[in-house]
Amino acid sequence: TTKTTHFLVRDAGGLRGQRGVLLRLPVRRRSIMECPEEILAQIFSYLPLCDRYSASLVCRKWCQTMTYPSVWYYTEVSCEFGTEDHGLQQFCQLLRKVKHLKIVLHQPKEVENRNTAIKVLHYATDRDNRLQNLSISCTGEFPLFYSGEDILRSIEGVCLNETSGLSLREVDFRDMPFTLSASLIRNIASRSPNLQKLYINNMTLVCNVTTDTIKEVLMLCPELRVLGVFYASLSEKVLSVLLDPERRPFALLELYCERTDKYVPAISKEFWTALCERHPALCVNVILNHTLPAKKILKILQPGIPIKTLELITYTYLVKEIQFVADNYCSTLERLVLQTTSSEELNSALVDLALRCSCLREIHCYCVVSRDVVQAFLTSCPDLWRYTLKTVKEPHPWRCTVLR
Repeated sequence: TTKTTHFLVRDAGGLRGQRGVLLRLPVRRRSIMECPEEILAQIFSYLPLCDRYSASLVCRKWCQTMTYPSVWYYTEVSCEFGTEDHGLQQFCQLLRKVKHLKIVLHQPKEVENRNTAIKVLHYATDRDNRLQNLSISCTGEFPLFYSGEDILRSIEGVCLNETSGLSLREVDFRDMPFTLSASLIRNIASRSPNLQKLYINNMTLVCNVTTDTIKEVLMLCPELRVLGVFYASLSEKVLSVLLDPERRPFALLELYCERTDKYVPAISKEFWTALCERHPALCVNVILNHTLPAKKILKILQPGIPIKTLELITYTYLVKEIQFVADNYCSTLERLVLQTTSSEELNSALVDLALRCSCLREIHCYCVVSRDVVQAFLTSCPDLWRYTLKTVKEPHPWRCTVLR
């Protein structure tokens, strides 16, 4: 097909106000069927597995394009009964080309969905695989007393399979709510000496990953620069590995704090200061769960921590803690989440926080606040782009306001 496009053509004097000549030139409109295979491959890479299967049935050219490595560089597989069946059968051999794999397990109570996730994991880690980044997340209902043993056993089996040649750069289990064993984490680290990012702060009720395991991980993976763990899995002795002069710069620590931390010695202000001197670009994200005893909060939140994101999910009065945050993290804090109780003292503390923490990009407070609080954050935080600040109680869930 063709369409008519109008062009305004001027002579040399046209820029001085003389009239141009309006021409009508036919321009040929290209069909998507004429796109080069390289461009089609980029388009197909954004499709989920089921849609890739549908696209491969359109014509021989599209089917052939599906074999391009760029199609499979990043792949997300939705493990839900009836969703990915045909795509998995068609492309099971191509999953070895995947570098970034995200497995989304829907409704783990369904055995078929769990079996699909296990199949995907084995296909992607088969001999001569290219897998570098692995992320597994779970959504929906879980069977009663289900611990994810079949999924965890499959992951560990993949790590123990020496013929696969598996060596990961990034592992993200934050949305996989199963209790992780020390042996699993140790096997991942031993198979992946080039590991750079490891997230195992998955907010389960029990943490079985010991301090000795994390120390071993840090020693086995010298390039590790991002680590998400339970606070209970850390100690000054563990983190002293990062003080080694030969250690590469460390970028991010994500810490999840919960009830068992009442038995754990807090990392001291002096140690945090030494760690920041050794790694000046270090950022720390902290989540404090409601099961953590209130008296432990300010023992964990030491003044020397370069906190970038802080979530206080305590459902208790947090006025003193907010004042502490404003005093100590005003130059680094970019995101703050609060689950607390409304009061005039809270409003005053939040206004002071807004005036002092000008780097804030997000503030989410899940209790009613005054209009002065909202205005303080809008006027004092120029980088603010998203916030949840309600002046009247609304039905759950509260939606945030996006500025830009």
